[in-house]
Amino acid sequence: MDKGTIKSFKSVFQKEELLAKTIELLPYPIQIYAPDGTSVYVNRAMLEEYHVSSPDKIVGKYNIFQDPVIAASGEANAVKRAFQGETVFFQDVRVPLEDITARYGIDDLDLEAVYQDITLFPIPDAEKRVVYVAAMLINRRVYRGKDEIEKAKEYLESHWKDEFDLNKIARAACLSKTHFSKLFKKHTGLTPYEYYINYKINKLKEKLLDANLTIAQAFAACNMVYNGRSAGKYKAVTGYSPSEYRKIYGRRQVDE
Repeated sequence: MDKGTIKSFKSVFQKEELLAKTIELLPYPIQIYAPDGTSVYVNRAMLEEYHVSSPDKIVGKYNIFQDPVIAASGEANAVKRAFQGETVFFQDVRVPLEDITARYGIDDLDLEAVYQDITLFPIPDAEKRVVYVAAMLINRRVYRGKDEIEKAKEYLESHWKDEFDLNKIARAACLSKTHFSKLFKKHTGLTPYEYYINYKINKLKEKLLDANLTIAQAFAACNMVYNGRSAGKYKAVTGYSPSEYRKIYGRRQVDE
């Protein structure tokens, strides 16, 4: 938020009634704090963002100065400056979703990760004393998990002939490598590499059933070299060696 916008907010928020009405209509999550750090108001967008059923779960119960996440972040002094009359801006902050869900008893938060720009600005009275501090939260990036994993699966399925590269797959999902690996396993039950190998083996199965190809040619068609190691990997996934698979399932195709 630029300085001009902040000044306009300060000029508008001279009356509590107008403050509440204006904030309630804004599409951004906003929380208002008393000078002692206690939450005194949250708008509808804030409740909807985190699926909190009632403002009573936050108002009067949450205190920004007692938040262990803020204390651990090393930004407690910066937060205090807002209560001393300074506008403070935090860029690209990862929201502590696990802490929020535990604090408010939320069990249906369909979010994996959220990064926000947070502006804390004081609201003065006519004597320029800080009577409230407002926190405006603007989402920069929101990861809901399923969409990102679908992107990764699409990438894997269209690059199955390539060598496995976790960095490239994570970038396709727009996630960090570490977060991506955990998220992928959570949604699919498999590691990214296991998914890649299973997909590749399924493609190899199709080629092995082509009687016009030798086993080596079937492997080559899948950009794999037929040797003891690759044959062993195939058996580990399917339970059959390539020749056993071709003998059993190739015969079934003929019989059908």
